[in-house]
Amino acid sequence: MSKIEIGAGILLAIVSIIIILVVLVQESKEQGLTSAIGGGYNDSFYGKNTGNTRDAKLNRLTRNSAIILFVVTLAVSIIHQVMK
Repeated sequence: MSKIEIGAGILLAIVSIIIILVVLVQESKEQGLTSAIGGGYNDSFYGKNTGNTRDAKLNRLTRNSAIILFVVTLAVSIIHQVMK
């Protein structure tokens, strides 16, 4: 294994742990029967400014971590095939 593969493997492990922790911290989106009856519509201050909330930041962190995980995995696979 080359140093690049080892470094990428460590990066993959770190990003995987970050994704696991962030997903565990996020609250469930399921509202149960209340959402089914009322439609789940939230027209409050917090509903309009969802981009600045803690959940929005966690969603962005999850999305960005998943993108990093995908790109690094693809790069390691390509590097491994080229070095073979």
